[in-house]
Amino acid sequence: MNEPDFKGRTVLVAGAGRGLGFAYARAVGRLGATVLVHDVGADSEGRGLDRAVAETASAELCSERIDAHPFSNAINTQDDCRELVRDCLGVRGRLDAMIHNAGWVAYEQVDDLQEPSFDHMMTITAKAPLWLAQAAWPSMREAGYGRIVLTTSCRALYPQYVQKGLASYAAAKMAAVGIVNVLANEGSEHGIFVNAVSPVAKTRMWGVEGEPEDLKPEAVAPGVAFLASNACTTGGWVLRAANGQFHATRALEAEGVDYPRDLRAITADSPTAVAAAWDRIAFAAPEAR
Repeated sequence: MNEPDFKGRTVLVAGAGRGLGFAYARAVGRLGATVLVHDVGADSEGRGLDRAVAETASAELCSERIDAHPFSNAINTQDDCRELVRDCLGVRGRLDAMIHNAGWVAYEQVDDLQEPSFDHMMTITAKAPLWLAQAAWPSMREAGYGRIVLTTSCRALYPQYVQKGLASYAAAKMAAVGIVNVLANEGSEHGIFVNAVSPVAKTRMWGVEGEPEDLKPEAVAPGVAFLASNACTTGGWVLRAANGQFHATRALEAEGVDYPRDLRAITADSPTAVAAAWDRIAFAAPEAR
């Protein structure tokens, strides 16, 4: 087993100015990474620009003898993301890992859901990490090495954890999982491993200011540092991380399925047959044959 080691590595952390992102930046920095601290400095509504957020975070890391560099470029468009990656490559001439933590939470129940807020959520949470990965891809492919970590949420993955008003948030977080699945497949032959983290921590998004008693961001950071490191040699996983505990999960097809012709499942030839068999369809494991 390789020990996670970032010496000589350059890591971009998007949304690194506060909370979880700052904890990730500190974790990889303490392991020797040059950390590219990206944060636009948006407010709690996901709007606005404050360069001081990235600059302050970077200065704090530098005070801990971590090689940190601030960036506050917009990441709203494909071109924005290309420009950010180009600037990042200018620091050390390489980009070994990218952690996308930028995000926000907005509550709009279905009656009040607005297209602009939905689009903004998708831009920050799904489109930006995809465009950043695309921009970083050529240099990672050429190096034969890359690590990419996107962020999803158990509020989207598990029905028992959803909250009213988070349709846009859940849609974007599920989109991140789909992106991870495809990029993990495309990247593995090039030494690029792509995974997601589903973190729980008490941060500004929870309305928590100051140091929480539990669910601390730094308790999630070891798992993310692993995913972004040389020690991680697999892709397509969602790492659930909370309170210093970790569980990796992903959707896997049942053994013996010949997709899509034979799901090894319940046969029904009418809506009535589906209704009659619903308990077995919904709750039973695929049939053994």
